Amino acid sequence: MNSEDPLGPLHPDFALQFQRDDRRPKCQLYVISPLDVGGGFPDRLKRALEAGPVAAFQFRVKDIDQHSAAALAEPLQRICADADVAFIVNDSIALAKRLGADGVHLGQGDGDPREARAQLGPAAQIGVTCHDSRHLAMEAGEAGADYVAFGAFYPTTTKTTEHVADPVLLSWWSTVFEIPCVAIGGITPVNAPPLIRAGADFLAVSGAVWGGDEAAAVRAFEAVLAA
Repeated sequence: MNSEDPLGPLHPDFALQFQRDDRRPKCQLYVISPLDVGGGFPDRLKRALEAGPVAAFQFRVKDIDQHSAAALAEPLQRICADADVAFIVNDSIALAKRLGADGVHLGQGDGDPREARAQLGPAAQIGVTCHDSRHLAMEAGEAGADYVAFGAFYPTTTKTTEHVADPVLLSWWSTVFEIPCVAIGGITPVNAPPLIRAGADFLAVSGAVWGGDEAAAVRAFEAVLAA
């Protein structure tokens, strides 16, 4: 379902008028981990990052204590550092601080960007999930977020879809604000082009990479993003 945005719906013609600002960097790939990052996953991550350009990797695990999460995260963080890929922790400001991560991604119930900034420092990359809401995105920007994430744009099995976003939201945000926007939700190399054209600064992907050959998937996204 779509949430009720206090700002109301965008005019459908907005996307038709959109032109990406040439001063804005080209859209980049933002890879999110599967929930199972044990076993041979570090080797898969290394293979993915060697296959093509990836801007950021988000460490996303659920229902384990911080000590166990840190033990799983540390080898992955080293792989990202070696590849010059930003290592972002999902949900937990405390874990991000413990690891000295490059940043944290906050859902709407995971804490305030101001708290994250105070804990993690001025250099940390702080992202906020904003679903399909311009209002939430503006609040995140005012609170000091470094990027806002909209979605889901397509059906996804990675997590339960409660909000469905329209690509015009990316066009509006990119026109009005300099803060980067991330598109998330069921994105594949096949369905990514409309989101890139609409103004996404990053494509956040998980299942499309880890559901098969991760290196081939990264190469496929690289081709789409370079087009």
